[in-house]
Amino acid sequence: MWLQSIQQAIDYIEVNLTRDLQFEQVASVAHSSSFHFQRAFSLLTGITLGEYIRGRRLTLAAQEIAETDCRIIDIAYKYGYETPEAFAKAFRKQHGIKPTDARNHSNMIHSYNKLVIQIQLKGAEPMNYKIIEKDSFQVVGVKRTFSCVNGEQSPKIARFWQDVNQDGTSGQLAVLIDGTVQGLIGICEVTSKDIMDYWIAASHDSEYTGDFETYTVPASKWAIFEVHGAMPDAMPIMWQKIFQEWLPSHPYELAETPELEVYGEGNPSSDDYYSEIWIPIK
Repeated sequence: MWLQSIQQAIDYIEVNLTRDLQFEQVASVAHSSSFHFQRAFSLLTGITLGEYIRGRRLTLAAQEIAETDCRIIDIAYKYGYETPEAFAKAFRKQHGIKPTDARNHSNMIHSYNKLVIQIQLKGAEPMNYKIIEKDSFQVVGVKRTFSCVNGEQSPKIARFWQDVNQDGTSGQLAVLIDGTVQGLIGICEVTSKDIMDYWIAASHDSEYTGDFETYTVPASKWAIFEVHGAMPDAMPIMWQKIFQEWLPSHPYELAETPELEVYGEGNPSSDDYYSEIWIPIK
């Protein structure tokens, strides 16, 4: 079950907080790629994986400072800080006090407790989706490469869309649409453990000899979700619902192939704007 896998990864984090935690290893406990796990974690909890690990380490460090006579420098090393300065800076950022002040029990500390993933009963707002199997298809477009550690890609992808809208690229792509997918497509393809290519493209079945790059979206079984509402808010809200509500209540798993966001015609700022999320499933 999807949520059980996430919880197993959280349990793994908890028993390894004093070790070198690699995101890829944490994700493997949940039988997931690093990218998919980090995004799922963020959507389910509201914080990044890196923020959670850092918060838990600094919470336990503060407890040890307050409850033991261990040297602060030893506690800093134990929780992965190479210098007292780095530890003091991170400690103050989380707790608002110096590490030495934590030995005074009158000072408050900011505690990140261990997460427990639970299912919440929802469903008042229906999610419209369909399952299709589709052969591979060609797109033409532009791409950029991003790091996807701790969600670094999200603001950069938003800037990418701004750039192609401002320089006229999106308009040039729109006139090339002659394939079965109607609308401009955002394609997320993870190329290595924490690196992704993001394409802004048009479905184009005809032979192409222009200046844009071409890419073949692999054959997949897709869950296609309707998204109604103004951008940029409507899309992340639906992603959150997919991870929090749909995946835990269905037998499907994410396939390790590209994901798509399809943006239709019309005014993206309109409350009735229509778009889609395509997730590959198995």
